[in-house]
Amino acid sequence: MRRQFLTSTTALVLLLGAGQAYAGMDEAKAFLDAEIKDMSTLDRAAQEAEMQWFIDAAKPFAGMDIKVVSETITTHEYESKTLAKAFTDITGIKITHDLIGEGDVVEKLQTQMQSGENIYDAYINDSDLIGTHWRYQQARSLTDWMANDGKDVTNPNLDLADFIGTKFTTAPDGDLYQLPDQQFANLYWFRYDWFNDEKNKADFKAKYGYDLGVPVNWSAYEDIAEFFTGREIDGKKVYGHMDYGKKDPSLGWRFTDAWLSMAGNGDKGLPNGLPVDEWGIKVDEKSRPVGSCVARGGDTNGPASVYAIQKYLDWMKAYAPAAAQGMTFSESGPVPAQGEIAQQMFMYTAFTADMVKDGLPVVNEDGTPKWRFAPSPHGVYWKDGMKLGYQDVGSWTLLKSTPDDRAKAAWLYAQFVTSKTVDVKKSHVGLTLIRESTIQHKSFTDRAPKLGGLIEFYRSPARVQWSPTGTNVPDYPKLAQLWWQAIGDASSGAKTPQEAMDSLCAEQEEVLERLERAGVQGDIGPKLAEEKTLEEWNADAVAKGNLAPQLKIEPEKDKPQTINYDELVKSWSN
Repeated sequence: MRRQFLTSTTALVLLLGAGQAYAGMDEAKAFLDAEIKDMSTLDRAAQEAEMQWFIDAAKPFAGMDIKVVSETITTHEYESKTLAKAFTDITGIKITHDLIGEGDVVEKLQTQMQSGENIYDAYINDSDLIGTHWRYQQARSLTDWMANDGKDVTNPNLDLADFIGTKFTTAPDGDLYQLPDQQFANLYWFRYDWFNDEKNKADFKAKYGYDLGVPVNWSAYEDIAEFFTGREIDGKKVYGHMDYGKKDPSLGWRFTDAWLSMAGNGDKGLPNGLPVDEWGIKVDEKSRPVGSCVARGGDTNGPASVYAIQKYLDWMKAYAPAAAQGMTFSESGPVPAQGEIAQQMFMYTAFTADMVKDGLPVVNEDGTPKWRFAPSPHGVYWKDGMKLGYQDVGSWTLLKSTPDDRAKAAWLYAQFVTSKTVDVKKSHVGLTLIRESTIQHKSFTDRAPKLGGLIEFYRSPARVQWSPTGTNVPDYPKLAQLWWQAIGDASSGAKTPQEAMDSLCAEQEEVLERLERAGVQGDIGPKLAEEKTLEEWNADAVAKGNLAPQLKIEPEKDKPQTINYDELVKSWSN
C-alpha cells in the first residue's frame, strides 16, 4: 500500500514537473512569433516582459485544471481555441474554455450562486448582471480582490483606465465587480450607396421636402422606411426596415437592449437614467428599486414605453418583409446582408465581420461595404442627456464560491485574454473592442474603410450614449425572462401595447416584492413605493428636475430630421 502511494506520488511530481518544463518563455516567444507579431499596442520587448510576468505569477498553479465559460461568439471562439491553448503552453495551467448559449451561461451562474457548488472557476457574463452581482454579494469585488487576496496574481500592466467599459461594471458602491472581455454596440445600419444615389435623393426630397440622410429621429426613420418600401432597385423590390417578431427568448433582449431608451423612456443620465432607468425601474437615493409601473413612479408602462412598442409593431407590419414577423434574432440577423433592406434601426456590431465578407451583395468588389453604421435615431420622448442605445459588455466575473487558488488561476487567464499583448489581434478577429489603446491602434485606422463606420463610431464622442443594462435591475435573470413573453403577446396581437406593458410592469413588481419580503439583498434590495397617479408622479419628477414618467405627447410625431453621414463623421474627427 505504502509502495503504491509512493509510486503514484512520484508519478504526480513527475507529471507536474513535466507540465512546468514545457511552460515558459520559449513557448511565449513561439506564440508571439506565430500569432501576435506587431498586432499589439506593446513592442516586442514589452510583450515578452508581460509574458514573463504571467509565467512567474502562474508557477504556484502549474498543473491545475481550470474551467471557464462564455457564450458562443467569434471573440470567445478565438479565446477558446487559440488563446486558451497558448496560455496553457506558456503557464502550465490547463484551461478548458467552454462555449455555450448565452441563456445557459446565466443558468450555470444562477445554479452556482444558489447552490454554492463550484461549477466554473470564472464566468464571462454580460455586465447587464451588475445590479444582480452587487446586491446578492456573491461575486467577488474585483477592486477588493486586486488590492488584497488577488494582489499577487494581478498584472501590474493591466491598466484598468484603458478599458472603455469599466463604468458599466462598477456598482453604486464604487467597486468594480466585472472585467470587460468583449464589447459591441447596437447601431443604426443603412445602405450608404442607396442613400447617395442621385435619383433616390431627388425623389425623396420631392416627396418629403427634406434631404435623404441618416435619420436623427424616429419621424425621419419612418419616412425613409416608407420611401424605400416597394421601391425597385437593381431590378428588385426592396424594404425600408427589418426586425423580428417571433415569441422567443430573443425577443426579450430586443427590448431590454435599450429600445425603450431610444424612444425616450426613463430619465436623463449616463450610462443609465436616474432615478428611472431604461427598463422603467425606479430607485430611491439608496439605489433601492421602488417600482416599475407608473403607479409607483416607474416607467415600464408609461406613454414613452407604450409608444416604443407601438412603433415597433407598426414598422414591422408596414415596412419589413412579411417573414420578419415569424423570425427570431438569429434568423433575422443575416437578412440585411442579402441586399434587399435599406435601413435597420438596430444592428449589433458583433455582426460586422459577417457583413463585410467578399461576394456579399452589400460589399463592393474592392472589399469596402456598401453600407454604414451610424448613431441610432431617437423617439419623440427622448431628451438630450439620455442614453441612446445599447452596448453588450461580456465581462469576467469571479464568484465567492470558487476556491481562492482556482479563482487566482482563472483570474490569470482572464487577464491574459484581455492583456495589451493580445488585445489588438483578438479585436481584429472578433471586432468587439474593449481598450482605448486598441481602438486608436494604426492597424484599425488602416482597416477602418472596410468596417463601415465601426471604428469611427468607437473613436467618436457619441460612444458614451451607448450603455448596457444598469444597476437599477436587481435580479437580471428573473426579470429579463418576463420581457419576451409580454412583448410576444403584443407582437402576436394577443394584447395591445398598453396591456402588454401593464402586465410586464406588474410582473416585474411581483419579483421586486418577493425580493423585498425575502430580504435577501439586505438594505440595497427593493423597497416598493406607495401608489399614486401618473400625473402625481410626473409632477413629483419635474419638481425634482427629473423626467420620468412623462405624460403622453400629442401627436407622437416631431419634425423629421436627417444628417449627411460624411458630415457627421467629419464633425466627430473635428
